Amino acid sequence: MEVTEDQISNIVEVVLKNVQNQLGDMPAARAGSSPKGEDGIFATIEEAVTHSLAAQEQFVEMELSKRVDIIRAIRDAMEESARTLAEMAVREVAFGRIEDKIKKNLLAARKAPGIEALPTTAWSGDDGLTLVERGPYGVIGSITPTTNPVATITSNAISMLAGGNSVVFNPHPRSKGVTNRAIQIINQAIVAAGGPPNLLCSVIEPTIETSNELMNHPMIRMLMVTGGPGVVAVAMKTGKKVVAAGPGNPPVIVDDTANIPRAAKDIVDGASFDNNVLCIAEKEVYCFEDVTDQLKEEMKKYGAYEISGKQIEDLISLVFVDPAGEHPKINTKWVGIDAWRILREIDIRVNEDVRLIIAEVPDEHSFVNAEMLMPVLPIVRVNTIEEALERAKRAEHGFRHTACMHSESVSNMSYVARYIDTTIFVKNAPSYAGLGFGGEGHASLSIAGPTGEGITGPFAFTRERRCVLAGSFRIV
Repeated sequence: MEVTEDQISNIVEVVLKNVQNQLGDMPAARAGSSPKGEDGIFATIEEAVTHSLAAQEQFVEMELSKRVDIIRAIRDAMEESARTLAEMAVREVAFGRIEDKIKKNLLAARKAPGIEALPTTAWSGDDGLTLVERGPYGVIGSITPTTNPVATITSNAISMLAGGNSVVFNPHPRSKGVTNRAIQIINQAIVAAGGPPNLLCSVIEPTIETSNELMNHPMIRMLMVTGGPGVVAVAMKTGKKVVAAGPGNPPVIVDDTANIPRAAKDIVDGASFDNNVLCIAEKEVYCFEDVTDQLKEEMKKYGAYEISGKQIEDLISLVFVDPAGEHPKINTKWVGIDAWRILREIDIRVNEDVRLIIAEVPDEHSFVNAEMLMPVLPIVRVNTIEEALERAKRAEHGFRHTACMHSESVSNMSYVARYIDTTIFVKNAPSYAGLGFGGEGHASLSIAGPTGEGITGPFAFTRERRCVLAGSFRIV
């Protein structure tokens, strides 16, 4: 039976009322707690997997139209909860920008692809009919980050459920409260729309041990891992199908044909969005020599503050544990912290409308080599497009994640697009356009560079199933 729009609205209203009653005025510490077994939150991985498996077996027996209704209910519930969850996230993890997290949450709820992204393919000919459909893996195990907890859960849940799977999450311990609350909201929406309970599951107290238990559990059929090279390497050793979203260090190239005022605004907007915790965000700029000064001056109009000399050295001492080598080690205390707060720590007092710190540095500087995940953006001068591309590829470290370019030269853009070899290449826009925010295309908060799926969706969480009827059913 088709669920009407009025029924969907009633479902969302009930879900949100329940969530609001649970949240109340509780402090951050209590907001992260969840009673055992309530709306998918369990004490152990074993319990979570057992309940998730039972839910998935019920889910795949339902009509596809019911799956569409469930996904619509999830979208509506998460859209209505976007602000509440953004505020919870900032309160719990103590970094990022509430308004930007709201935008990410809404993007995931509205543009993560659903069942429509899984078309059926058929061939007919002299030898009969062949039908190809995408089927679920079963129970998926997912390791989630602290940087984009709600948007990642929403995006992955919609895509994984669209494919007929259920999911067991192991949240990052630092964001376990808001992650588990998002899971509860989604489960409530699913049940209210007629789906089974516990399609999404998690543990109350996620740890490294629960992460390892999840990745190696025999009933987990595939893994979705978001994190650094270490956790990706561990996942790959399990022998399971792995979709891994690894690190990125996206370079930006600005050539001498670019619309500099527009490029300046776009770069500041992208690099300062949620204080640069998105992996796709601009991390270093390679700018042609004759427009670098103009670019910096224009960036200052949009909230950038330039540091130089001893100020750069002071900032290095503050935000790095070890600034040496090709992959400097950052001090995670400063990840996602406001630019003006970081500047205050090196005795620079600026207004709170300063959103981004810029610094002109030589190539292979610590700021260039590191994926800093904070609103600090190095700028390096170059003389040719060949030099810019060579240095950008080196700084990107072969992650094949994201790169950006600002140019009016079709030949320059074509040259870089061909050879930069990243999953996402954004031209003349902020980096987040590559996620469908101000750009075309569906949204995904998991960019699977290490395992090659790229921008993920339901197709990444399903397997091809082919049915062949030989010698029959050709009607033309």
